[in-house]
Amino acid sequence: MGLFAKRAGAYIIDFFVVSAFMWILSYLAYFAINYLNMFQVYHYAIFILPILILLYFTLMEGSIGATVGKRLMFIEVVSTVSNPRNYGYQEYTKITYKQAFIRSISKIYWVIIIFDILLGKISGNTRILDKVAKTTVVEEEY
Repeated sequence: MGLFAKRAGAYIIDFFVVSAFMWILSYLAYFAINYLNMFQVYHYAIFILPILILLYFTLMEGSIGATVGKRLMFIEVVSTVSNPRNYGYQEYTKITYKQAFIRSISKIYWVIIIFDILLGKISGNTRILDKVAKTTVVEEEY
Protein backbone atom coordinates (compact mmCIF):
# COMPACT_ATOMS: atom_id res chain seq x y z
CA MET A 1 0.00 0.00 0.00
CA GLY A 2 1.39 3.40 -0.97
CA LEU A 3 1.94 6.29 1.37
CA PHE A 4 -0.91 8.33 -0.14
CA ALA A 5 -3.36 5.43 0.42
CA LYS A 6 -2.14 5.07 4.01
CA ARG A 7 -2.61 8.80 4.59
CA ALA A 8 -6.13 8.67 3.15
CA GLY A 9 -6.96 5.63 5.30
CA ALA A 10 -5.58 7.34 8.40
CA TYR A 11 -7.68 10.44 7.68
CA ILE A 12 -10.84 8.33 7.39
CA ILE A 13 -10.06 6.56 10.68
CA ASP A 14 -9.43 9.93 12.35
CA PHE A 15 -12.75 11.19 10.97
CA PHE A 16 -14.49 8.38 12.86
CA VAL A 17 -12.51 9.12 16.04
CA VAL A 18 -13.45 12.81 15.95
CA SER A 19 -17.05 11.88 15.10
CA ALA A 20 -17.14 9.61 18.16
CA PHE A 21 -15.94 12.49 20.36
CA MET A 22 -18.54 14.78 18.82
CA TRP A 23 -21.27 12.17 19.33
CA ILE A 24 -20.33 11.80 23.01
CA LEU A 25 -20.27 15.58 23.50
CA SER A 26 -23.64 15.91 21.77
CA TYR A 27 -25.12 13.16 23.91
CA LEU A 28 -23.87 14.78 27.11
CA ALA A 29 -24.96 18.24 25.96
CA TYR A 30 -28.45 16.91 25.20
CA PHE A 31 -29.22 16.68 28.92
CA ALA A 32 -28.26 20.32 29.53
CA ILE A 33 -30.10 21.43 26.40
CA ASN A 34 -33.23 19.50 27.27
CA TYR A 35 -33.12 20.56 30.93
CA LEU A 36 -32.57 24.26 30.17
CA ASN A 37 -34.73 24.21 27.03
CA MET A 38 -31.88 25.70 24.92
CA PHE A 39 -32.34 24.05 21.54
CA GLN A 40 -30.47 26.84 19.76
CA VAL A 41 -27.15 25.48 21.12
CA TYR A 42 -27.12 22.98 18.23
CA HIS A 43 -26.52 25.91 15.87
CA TYR A 44 -23.04 26.21 17.37
CA ALA A 45 -21.97 22.71 16.26
CA ILE A 46 -20.59 24.10 13.01
CA PHE A 47 -18.15 26.16 15.09
CA ILE A 48 -17.39 23.52 17.73
CA LEU A 49 -16.44 20.76 15.28
CA PRO A 50 -13.54 22.67 13.65
CA ILE A 51 -12.15 23.53 17.09
CA LEU A 52 -12.40 19.88 18.14
CA ILE A 53 -10.67 18.79 14.91
CA LEU A 54 -7.85 21.32 15.38
CA LEU A 55 -7.38 20.27 19.01
CA TYR A 56 -7.34 16.57 18.15
CA PHE A 57 -4.81 16.79 15.32
CA THR A 58 -2.61 19.41 17.02
CA LEU A 59 -2.42 17.66 20.37
CA MET A 60 -1.96 14.15 18.98
CA GLU A 61 0.61 15.04 16.32
CA GLY A 62 2.41 17.54 18.54
CA SER A 63 2.75 15.12 21.44
CA ILE A 64 3.38 11.73 19.81
CA GLY A 65 3.83 12.58 16.13
CA ALA A 66 0.74 10.71 14.98
CA THR A 67 -3.00 10.43 15.40
CA VAL A 68 -4.93 7.23 16.08
CA GLY A 69 -5.40 6.74 12.33
CA LYS A 70 -1.73 7.31 11.56
CA ARG A 71 -0.68 4.84 14.26
CA LEU A 72 -3.02 2.20 12.86
CA MET A 73 -1.61 2.79 9.35
CA PHE A 74 2.01 2.79 10.67
CA ILE A 75 2.84 6.32 9.52
CA GLU A 76 3.93 9.40 11.44
CA VAL A 77 4.50 13.13 10.99
CA VAL A 78 8.07 14.40 11.22
CA SER A 79 9.78 17.76 10.86
CA THR A 80 11.90 18.45 7.80
CA VAL A 81 13.81 21.32 9.39
CA SER A 82 17.44 20.38 8.85
CA ASN A 83 20.06 20.39 11.55
CA PRO A 84 23.10 22.49 10.50
CA ARG A 85 25.42 20.12 12.40
CA ASN A 86 24.17 17.22 10.27
CA TYR A 87 26.33 18.25 7.26
CA GLY A 88 23.47 18.32 4.76
CA TYR A 89 22.06 14.87 5.54
CA GLN A 90 18.29 14.72 6.09
CA GLU A 91 17.46 13.91 9.68
CA TYR A 92 13.82 13.80 10.70
CA THR A 93 12.91 15.11 14.12
CA LYS A 94 9.74 15.35 16.19
CA ILE A 95 7.37 18.12 15.15
CA THR A 96 6.42 20.99 17.42
CA TYR A 97 2.89 21.95 18.42
CA LYS A 98 3.18 25.01 16.18
CA GLN A 99 4.00 22.81 13.18
CA ALA A 100 1.15 20.45 14.10
CA PHE A 101 -1.29 23.37 14.28
CA ILE A 102 -0.21 24.85 10.95
CA ARG A 103 -0.50 21.53 9.08
CA SER A 104 -3.91 20.84 10.66
CA ILE A 105 -5.62 24.07 9.61
CA SER A 106 -6.85 22.64 6.31
CA LYS A 107 -8.46 19.66 8.02
CA ILE A 108 -11.31 21.64 9.58
CA TYR A 109 -13.58 21.18 6.55
CA TRP A 110 -13.30 18.53 3.84
CA VAL A 111 -13.44 21.08 1.00
CA ILE A 112 -10.35 22.86 2.32
CA ILE A 113 -8.30 19.64 2.68
CA ILE A 114 -9.16 18.60 -0.89
CA PHE A 115 -8.03 22.04 -2.11
CA ASP A 116 -4.83 21.69 -0.04
CA ILE A 117 -4.09 18.24 -1.49
CA LEU A 118 -4.78 19.30 -5.08
CA LEU A 119 -2.55 22.38 -4.82
CA GLY A 120 0.12 20.23 -3.21
CA LYS A 121 -0.04 17.67 -6.02
CA ILE A 122 0.25 20.41 -8.63
CA SER A 123 3.23 22.10 -6.96
CA GLY A 124 5.05 19.01 -5.74
CA ASN A 125 4.47 15.78 -3.92
CA THR A 126 2.89 16.92 -0.65
CA ARG A 127 0.20 19.16 0.80
CA ILE A 128 0.74 22.91 0.75
CA LEU A 129 0.45 23.24 4.55
CA ASP A 130 3.03 20.45 4.99
CA LYS A 131 5.44 22.65 3.03
CA VAL A 132 4.52 25.72 5.08
CA ALA A 133 4.89 23.84 8.39
CA LYS A 134 8.08 22.09 7.17
CA THR A 135 6.69 18.66 7.93
CA THR A 136 6.21 15.41 6.06
CA VAL A 137 4.55 12.07 6.65
CA VAL A 138 6.79 8.99 6.61
CA GLU A 139 6.31 5.32 7.32
CA GLU A 140 7.20 4.33 10.87
CA GLU A 141 10.45 2.52 11.41
CA TYR A 142 9.92 -0.81 13.08
